[in-house]
Amino acid sequence: MALSQGLHQKLLQKLSPQQIQLMKLLQVPTAYLEERVKQELEENPALETGVEEDFKDEYKDEYESLSADDTDPDGSEEDYDQVDIREYVSESDDEVPDYRTKEDTYAANDQPSEIPVRSESSFYDLLIQQLSVLNLNERQHIIAEQIVGSIDEDGYLRRDTPAIVNDLAFLQNIEASEEEVNELIDMIQQFDPPGICARSLQECLLIQLRQKSKKRPTKKINVAIAILETYFDEFSRKHIEKIQKSLDLDADTVRQSIQLITKLNPKPGGAITADAMSETYIIPDFFISNNNGILELSLNNKNAPDLRISEDYKAMLIHYEKGTKKDKRQKEAVLFIKQKIDAARWFIDAIKQRQNTLLLTMNAIMEYQQSFFLTGDEMSLRPMILKDIAERTGLDISTVSRVANSKFVQTEFGTHPLKYFFSESMSKEGGEEVSTREVKKILADLVAGEPNDQPLSDDQLTALLKEAGYHIARRTVAKYREQLNIPVARLRKKL
Repeated sequence: MALSQGLHQKLLQKLSPQQIQLMKLLQVPTAYLEERVKQELEENPALETGVEEDFKDEYKDEYESLSADDTDPDGSEEDYDQVDIREYVSESDDEVPDYRTKEDTYAANDQPSEIPVRSESSFYDLLIQQLSVLNLNERQHIIAEQIVGSIDEDGYLRRDTPAIVNDLAFLQNIEASEEEVNELIDMIQQFDPPGICARSLQECLLIQLRQKSKKRPTKKINVAIAILETYFDEFSRKHIEKIQKSLDLDADTVRQSIQLITKLNPKPGGAITADAMSETYIIPDFFISNNNGILELSLNNKNAPDLRISEDYKAMLIHYEKGTKKDKRQKEAVLFIKQKIDAARWFIDAIKQRQNTLLLTMNAIMEYQQSFFLTGDEMSLRPMILKDIAERTGLDISTVSRVANSKFVQTEFGTHPLKYFFSESMSKEGGEEVSTREVKKILADLVAGEPNDQPLSDDQLTALLKEAGYHIARRTVAKYREQLNIPVARLRKKL
């Protein structure tokens, strides 16, 4: 095929750097906005924190006499003579941007804006501290650290011994044998919390039972160990009668042993992570209050400090313009200052637009779910998807999704993520549309009230929901049950 040239017209949509910056800022929750602002302050010396002040009088008279044509700032040296100095030193000097006004922020007598920072030891640090108790030489300590580093957040050692041996050879330049690694694994398995460094759930539970047996051996513990060692598959499938018959024990002894197993921790590392998560501060992005039946929305701006263009950079433009020596270095300095001031303006405008977009989106959600914010009743939540809010606000669906991601709202009935208010819809028997969250709530209540020895199957749950007017398929019930982290009926059976 011969090569040819031709002219073609295309319509392409490209995002400007400012639009990309805004999209990234929309995804940042209030808790991390302060870090993003600090990063920008470090990268751009033309950006400062503080309340905007009037430009010094001594410079006002100077820049008023300067004039130049408007320019498209592309940063090239040839555009030096086209830089409009007044554009960089006069705009916004006497006015405060509306994103710093009190309507969207706390009152002056509210709590200070500092965020409490909590210091804590991580799960990895806890294990490393326990390594110092062992009498290890330098080589063994390095191997043990490699093993500890391979333990995941749940407390399990997911890498097998040959893989750890290879890691030591390539990463630490240590030739270790599998026996040496396994010996150190056995030592680490005695650390707290019990069950740590196990390679499977069965081993994790056995480690915990054996530690209990060392302290105070009982028949119940010995039977529990026998069940896990020999009949773990039957135990996981709740085949209690088969276990009882195989061990030739009475039902009461087997029941007590199984109850002991169920009280063990299947995720020993997760307990520490859960404690840390429960103590983590959630900083809400929005506040909704009920003022005599009228909902009032406010935006949390505590982590967004006042931003302004550096007065020193504005003054530097004046001095460079007044200078008689117009050499290349001076031109490069003026263009550098101009670019930094432009970047600072873009960032301030992006912060302003971010907060306006957040308020617009949250206000639409508040109006859509007004009944919930007034009563706190989860059953009053209306079916709502991203498209509903996008149509109300005139924003794109992707923009609404970015706003809803990792954002929290504090209400009189608790603090909720914005995604909590989004759910699909389904029709009841009378044609009324209800939220799928309502169906899940009823499903969870049915499971919570079922008999321990005879849990409800998915077919039975489907029948009960149909009696209540919710006609949904059994596979849909199974899907909702899995989303609620509710196991199947056989695994919910209790003795």
